[in-house]
Amino acid sequence: MKVTLITHTPEPEKVIATAAKLCYASADIDTLMDGLTQEKIDSFLDMLTNIGHESPIEHVTFTFGIEGVSRSLLAQITRHRIASFSVQSQRYVEENRFEFVTPPEIAADETAVKLYNEQMQSSIDSYNKLADILKEKHFKTFTEQGDDEKTAKRKAQKKAIEDARFVLPNACATKMLVTMNARSLMNFFSLRCCNRAQWEIHELADKMLRLCVEAAPTLFAKAGPSCVRSGRCGEGAMTCGKFKEVVSRYKELKGQK
Repeated sequence: MKVTLITHTPEPEKVIATAAKLCYASADIDTLMDGLTQEKIDSFLDMLTNIGHESPIEHVTFTFGIEGVSRSLLAQITRHRIASFSVQSQRYVEENRFEFVTPPEIAADETAVKLYNEQMQSSIDSYNKLADILKEKHFKTFTEQGDDEKTAKRKAQKKAIEDARFVLPNACATKMLVTMNARSLMNFFSLRCCNRAQWEIHELADKMLRLCVEAAPTLFAKAGPSCVRSGRCGEGAMTCGKFKEVVSRYKELKGQK
């Protein structure tokens, strides 16, 4: 898995402090940023966190490049609806030798990983065979309809992989760009940094959080699973029971003492 912070709102913490200042001070738009020292910016951000006023942090966004993750993860991350996604298409990109993600528990077992790799190769073989069969069929159809050879091949290729992709497994690797505003990111981290989150999206959330802390350390100082944000576990009877360990881990991740 590789995660990159492609871009974010310039001076994100200053933008949020500006929005907060507008809410709580009688300043004009033209002078909102006047006098916003780093100390005052930090003060505004601390205040927003302490009183739970989250709407000002929606004014900043972060865009991540994500690759080497599974289609299974894709199904999970797109449930976070206040976000924008651009995903490599299996309809337009041929997967004749697709990369795939191996769960750690499978990778750690010699028998399991052997069976798993065999199944991945079987999927590749089935995909290629289906694509070849469909290409030949569609090529014939398009040439009969009057397309030249080059055009017929291009159209047959696209139409063939559109249907061949149905045999691809959830393990098939994909790439995406994801943009979220900071408030949505806070929610994402509270759910996906939790010990109860599925391992792959948990790993992704940790990598994204680390990048966010580097870009805006004050804003994301208390970000993380719900127990880190609020000081208590939100999972009820489903708690992992490792509150102190989790808090300590995320302090280390964010470089806090």
